[in-house]
Amino acid sequence: MDPQRETPKKNKTEHLIVIADRREGIGVCGWILVSLSFLLVLISFPISIWACIKVIREYERAVVFRLGRILSKKAKGPGLILVLPCADTFIKVDLRTVTCKIPPQEILTKDAVTTQVDGVVYYRIHSAVSAVANVTDVHSATFLLAQTTLRNVLGTQSLSQLLAGREEIAHSIQAILDSATEQWGIKVARVEIKDVRIPVAMQRTMAAKAEAAQEARAKVVAAEGEMNASKALKQASMVLVESPAGLQLRYLQTLTTLAAENNSTIVFPLPINMLESLGQKNRGG
Repeated sequence: MDPQRETPKKNKTEHLIVIADRREGIGVCGWILVSLSFLLVLISFPISIWACIKVIREYERAVVFRLGRILSKKAKGPGLILVLPCADTFIKVDLRTVTCKIPPQEILTKDAVTTQVDGVVYYRIHSAVSAVANVTDVHSATFLLAQTTLRNVLGTQSLSQLLAGREEIAHSIQAILDSATEQWGIKVARVEIKDVRIPVAMQRTMAAKAEAAQEARAKVVAAEGEMNASKALKQASMVLVESPAGLQLRYLQTLTTLAAENNSTIVFPLPINMLESLGQKNRGG
């Protein structure tokens, strides 16, 4: 890869977190104040140690400001940190995953259908310095950006795409949010679309359409069954015509089935030859 192409990208990243990475001198007055703070700690030791030592939990990081400037490129913690009185201030940043619930958004889809969609965004802060130095309120900014991104992405989808492709849409929203919040020190872990609400009239129309499609498929299946049954009967009749004994056996099998299903029915089997002879006598008479 050409190193000249990497230089603008690197400069852009440094520009985004220029506040966090800047380490200029604090000046003469600053050094005087820091020295006085150290002197105050030494004079009041060991009582002052309780005011200087802070405990940072495992899931927290502390961004320390010395005379208004970030003390180092990295956040402090977890564990014990030393804060000078009158010279240092610090901000705790929680690194645990945050659940951001997006309220229902009224969206006009690509095919002009009004829907209400809500979702959930899971994110966490991976760079405490960037989250403090590059944005005023990182959680509020992420929440508003998630709302706007959800509306913009879903506005380009049709209703059928929205109902069938929730997973793909969620991944698309996650990628957009992740790239936009990277400069804020945010890592978007997951995006889920909870519910899609459509008007009642549209629900009835979709239900009628689905019912009509089901009925059409049922009729096609029934017609195919009738056709297959007629073909099977035709083949069976051809076999029975070639074998008169087989026809008699089939007749006896039918009688056995009737007797087993309904015992109150009395069946009197008559030979087929007798019926044929009776038919011939009637014709001769």
